[in-house]
Amino acid sequence: MSVKVEVSEGGVPHDRIMAIGIVGSLVAIYLTYLNVLTGTQIFSFFGGIGAVFAIWWGTDSIKTLCSYGIGTGVPSAGMISLGSGVIAMLLATKLGVAAPIGLVIIAAVLGVILGFLSDKVLNMNIPVMIRQLTELTIVGALILLGFASMATGSFAFIDMITGTTTFFGIEIATYTYSLIGGSVIAVIFMLGGIAIQHPFNACLGPNESQDRTQMCAAECGFLSMIAVAVMSFAFLSVSAAILGLLVAFIGWIYTYNEYIKLSKRDAYDWLDAKPIREPKGGA
Repeated sequence: MSVKVEVSEGGVPHDRIMAIGIVGSLVAIYLTYLNVLTGTQIFSFFGGIGAVFAIWWGTDSIKTLCSYGIGTGVPSAGMISLGSGVIAMLLATKLGVAAPIGLVIIAAVLGVILGFLSDKVLNMNIPVMIRQLTELTIVGALILLGFASMATGSFAFIDMITGTTTFFGIEIATYTYSLIGGSVIAVIFMLGGIAIQHPFNACLGPNESQDRTQMCAAECGFLSMIAVAVMSFAFLSVSAAILGLLVAFIGWIYTYNEYIKLSKRDAYDWLDAKPIREPKGGA
């Protein structure tokens, strides 16, 4: 295919967005390690911010891939990023403090393989397929690790599979009441998948603008972060969970208001229409 959209007019080059996204995500996720150093859980919210950075980057990756005329492939691009990313994430959590860096390396290798199979074996013949699927696999893995770190306060595998319960007043370890054992990871999977798929689908068209699409991505990221913050009450102290919820809510309010401003800017007209009323009486 020959149609290609490099960047919206006056926009930020994709390479710069990728650099900001990967550095911002890694730094934020690593800041959750302050929980270990300080013996608290109050730094858990940084994991959610790391996931938002990844979603923001991944939205532009999806746009770059789908600018070749496969706009209907947005859902599949989002799902393969999270589906392959969860494999990289689970492997990386066994690497201790090196987990976030190891995640990027493992996800990149997996993404190259998937990109090659999609482009060369399935004959999709899209010039950016290998690179963008590599990026999206890294993005998916970072989203999952970020939200998992926010929910549990750690990016270690043992903390994601082990929880605690009380039996006759004695606190004991359990695998059921954990992020993975309780299938909370499945909810995080869908929260990340929807957040990365929606922005470009919502904003594409002849009047698509990069800043509006990226703001929608940040808004979707913080909205998913709110849900993760609510789930974190099951794993974190009340104060740490409330802090995460507060940060997520403030981020969502800001990005939502900015997205509405950009939507009004780009719209031909803005009508505050009322809901359509159903006619009274039966047919």
